[in-house]
Amino acid sequence: MITGKLLGFCEEEKDIFEGTHKTSTSLSRAPGPPEAGVKGSTSSFPFWPGGMDEPWADLLKKESINKSLFEGDLLDTPPGFKCGMKFERKSQDEMDYMYAQPQKIYLSEVLSMDDTLDLEILNEIEETKEEVDLGKAETEKEPETIVTQDEVLKLTSLPVLNISETAPKPPAPKYEWAVIEDVKYDVEDFHERIPKMAYNWNFELDIFQKRAILHLERKESVFVAAHTSAGKTVVAEYAVALAKKNVTRVIYTSPIKALSNQKFREFKKSFEDVGLITGDVQINPTAFCLIMTTEILRSMLYHGSDVIRELEWVIFDEVHYINDTERGVVWEEVFIMLPDHVNLIMLSATVPNTADFAEWLGGIKKRKIYVIKTLKRPVPLIYHLYTGSVGKNEKNMFKIVDVSGKFLDDKYMEACRSKEKKDNKSKTTGPKGPKYTITPAQEKNVYIGLLEHLQKNDLLPAVCFTFSRKKCNEHAEMLTSQNLVTKEERNRIHKFFHQSITQLKKEDQQLPQIKLMEEQLERGFGVHHSGILPILKEIVELLFQDGLVKVLFATETFAMGVNMPARTVVFDSIRKHDGLNFRFLEPSEFIQMAGRAGRRGLDKEGIVIVLCKADVPDPISLRNMMLGQPTKLQSQFKLTYSMILNLLKIKTFRVEDVMKRSFGESDNQKQQKNYQALLHEATNKLNSVSELDCSICNIDINKYIQEVREARNLREEVMEKKCSQVANKLFTPGRVLVISNSQHQNVLGTLLDVDKENKCKVLVITEKKTLENCQNNTSKDILCPWTNKLLYPNEKQPEVLTITFREISVIGNKVLRIDEKDILKEWSK
Repeated sequence: MITGKLLGFCEEEKDIFEGTHKTSTSLSRAPGPPEAGVKGSTSSFPFWPGGMDEPWADLLKKESINKSLFEGDLLDTPPGFKCGMKFERKSQDEMDYMYAQPQKIYLSEVLSMDDTLDLEILNEIEETKEEVDLGKAETEKEPETIVTQDEVLKLTSLPVLNISETAPKPPAPKYEWAVIEDVKYDVEDFHERIPKMAYNWNFELDIFQKRAILHLERKESVFVAAHTSAGKTVVAEYAVALAKKNVTRVIYTSPIKALSNQKFREFKKSFEDVGLITGDVQINPTAFCLIMTTEILRSMLYHGSDVIRELEWVIFDEVHYINDTERGVVWEEVFIMLPDHVNLIMLSATVPNTADFAEWLGGIKKRKIYVIKTLKRPVPLIYHLYTGSVGKNEKNMFKIVDVSGKFLDDKYMEACRSKEKKDNKSKTTGPKGPKYTITPAQEKNVYIGLLEHLQKNDLLPAVCFTFSRKKCNEHAEMLTSQNLVTKEERNRIHKFFHQSITQLKKEDQQLPQIKLMEEQLERGFGVHHSGILPILKEIVELLFQDGLVKVLFATETFAMGVNMPARTVVFDSIRKHDGLNFRFLEPSEFIQMAGRAGRRGLDKEGIVIVLCKADVPDPISLRNMMLGQPTKLQSQFKLTYSMILNLLKIKTFRVEDVMKRSFGESDNQKQQKNYQALLHEATNKLNSVSELDCSICNIDINKYIQEVREARNLREEVMEKKCSQVANKLFTPGRVLVISNSQHQNVLGTLLDVDKENKCKVLVITEKKTLENCQNNTSKDILCPWTNKLLYPNEKQPEVLTITFREISVIGNKVLRIDEKDILKEWSK
């Protein structure tokens, strides 16, 4: 039992002065000012990052001061002074009194001593060798040898090795710092290894949870990758419990405020002493468990917060958010700047390169990272297409991906036929191509038909993801005729809503958004996006958790780690605007949102529905989105002004050192030794090559090169003038061309597109080796031999080139039938 009583202490003397928060980066420095609080002060130095060589380590390694500095005449009186400092050598007793230094024994003194040698150490080493090679000792007798004094000194200076090290070593693992855990086999002696757990649950833990907890007990860093709602929070809860048991502190970071608020409510029920720090609110900042966004933790690290001293664990939830182009750099900064004594817990959705990420992180922190990855989904998902509407077609829902993950082509064709049959009744003339929008009246009928189908088949509650805040509001407002709750549920909603807003002023309680939200909630509808007041978002989240909100219209941020699963997930659209243009959802984005379907312990399977309001999406896009490979973790590191200013506060920090430790530079740093070895080998080969002496070539080789260059330049000028004249007539998509440039010689291709600047997009079939070699060599001075033979590649490799008229050597008289738009679209992916 922990009472807080001090049972004992030990005093540790420091050899060097550690300084203050304004002069030192050591953890042993004096505490900062109390008014700095949890977030630290802008004038404070950050603590030294773990994994970097400490700047004072070199000072401790120095054995003595160079005596030559004090030889000769030294000036002892400053200008204008009558007397000064006398540089007199003090006696050894005075030096020992002033500076107590450890005794040093020099090897030269040892060798000059006439002392007897202790041969017991040598005998122990020989006995050890006999024990290792028992079989060999029986067949062979070692000859007696005379051991000299130098040989004994060499033997006694060797480090003591384990006997097991004499056995043949296993092959070196692929990763040096990342350790891949096998989650196929259960931990049978789990409760024997941990007889008294820091935290207990009322359910049996999964295999990956047990293995992660075992590493947490040994204070080891872990990277847990699992599907949404698989139970990654269990690992975070146990780390918090360990910090409470060890009387240390723990920080839980999340990418969004909604997730921070939810974790604050959950941990508050379990551990009581929990604090919340975001850009909007600061609650109980002195708690042992602090929940915050990653930006707040970065600020604490740069400002040297004293909370870092007591920190034992940092939990990073939704680590795959490192792929975000705007905020992903924050994660890398925090990983680099965390001190050495802090243990790391990373929770992420399933990504392909978890081991590579762990290898990078372990490399910069100089510690092992244990990767625990599971593909098991507690509640399997079934994907459907909905082509129905209000009336007879409300049941038109087709399963296209079953529980085993198989794409059902026959069901997809049924959905297409159902949609065509429905559209033929109201067919009108219009532009060709896929449609993505419909009229508001048609959209309302689709949602009314969907809600009636979900109610009849007991598929509520549901989350409808819409990639626009405006659309979320419109969808909730257009369904005013629908009521999804009973009278008892409506009374509970009304009572809870008014109890929650009593903290607001009376005039604030009359805001239009609050009145509108109250009316929607009492019908079982909710809206959740960044434009909603924080108190209303919290009300919606709590009512949804209690099952009183039947349909929730939310944006993509609701799926970012918020533990609010539903029976069904509905996609209003599978296309979103990423700031530049509209595109289909990436597999990782789709899986993150679809993972909200299926409540563990309540549902046997989760239902995912894609609305086909206008047209049925093409099967290739659906297959890639639903069954495709998730996006890899990629570095988004970039230098910012705030990062540079924070690092330049300290003279011992270099911006280059931080850049080298970024995730994007990990491959370059690992391959640096290999590159140096290859460069050295290539240099030696080049130096060893003798100059060729050909009596035939030396006669006219220079003349031949000059004439080839002139012929090539003349051909390029002729083709440029000729093509500009006939481009409008001959340069149509599918025209067969022959391309010759510095990378390719006489390559057959077909024209795809010509822009206004007369630059051509051409699809060519070239040699694979040629493509790889020429990507690193774009010099126009490379001279290829003159030939009229076409290239016939052995290993075919397609490539889309952007060329000018000068690079065309032959215009063919054949035109191929191609779909140039699809080719360019697929190549851009």
